[in-house]
Amino acid sequence: MAARDILLKMKEKVGLSSSAPDSGKGKSKLSKHVTHGFHLVKGRSYHEMEDFVVAEFKQVESNELGLFAIFDGHAGHNVPNYLRSHLFDNILKEPDFWKEPAKAIRTAYSITDSTILEKSGELGRGGSTAVTAVLINCQKLVVANVGDSRAVLCKKGVAKQLSVDHEPSTEHEDIKNRGGFVSKFPGDVPRVDGRLAVSRAFGDKSLKKHLSSDPDVTTELINDDAEFVILASDGLWKVMSNQEAVDSIKDIKDARLSAKRLTEEAVNRKSKDDISCIVVKFQ
Repeated sequence: MAARDILLKMKEKVGLSSSAPDSGKGKSKLSKHVTHGFHLVKGRSYHEMEDFVVAEFKQVESNELGLFAIFDGHAGHNVPNYLRSHLFDNILKEPDFWKEPAKAIRTAYSITDSTILEKSGELGRGGSTAVTAVLINCQKLVVANVGDSRAVLCKKGVAKQLSVDHEPSTEHEDIKNRGGFVSKFPGDVPRVDGRLAVSRAFGDKSLKKHLSSDPDVTTELINDDAEFVILASDGLWKVMSNQEAVDSIKDIKDARLSAKRLTEEAVNRKSKDDISCIVVKFQ
């Protein structure tokens, strides 16, 4: 552990750590081994911070849920902020959640996107990507995503990607079938209608006919092989591979220090985007 991380850990023990909302941690009441930590760093752009996170353990009836999410906004922060406040509530309202969580999450994503579009006069023209993870009783992890924020699981030191990067270059046929097009002009990044660099997102009313908000959903059983999971915005993944991210924190026990280390490494690698990261440790 680096000297700066040791110093931060000492400050936490004596109550001198920052209470700023860009960093935090928590732990499960069901299992003392399951903890989480998060850290956010604003990018070098002139606009306001557009990344938002959810990271908490919540008791629901006789069950414990770990609720984790990264919302990476574009063209404003209203949509990701709305998602932070409402998406998990909509997921948990679904009557099928306990029997068919994947189905419930897909339905909630669709309902939430429809509401955002209806509120576009209030929320603005922007949109947001999302990666969400629901940890059910520390035993089952259900990951869903739209866009290019990503979830990566570490099992026996090996990185396993649990989400799908929704890029215009890989979904150009679907975009074309919806009446849109993919272009690298202006710039050198494929964009939907030459404007948006992801093919799925919440919001974006002016592009919605050509975009999708349907999530990819993956379910992973958390067994003894599972060490930790990383959720992060593309500000991290643009400059680090899945395995590099796993390797950089595999020897750090503290979840918040792990998330902080990842954001610092992304900055060191010249990432200019907003960077947000959540680490959930299972051991």
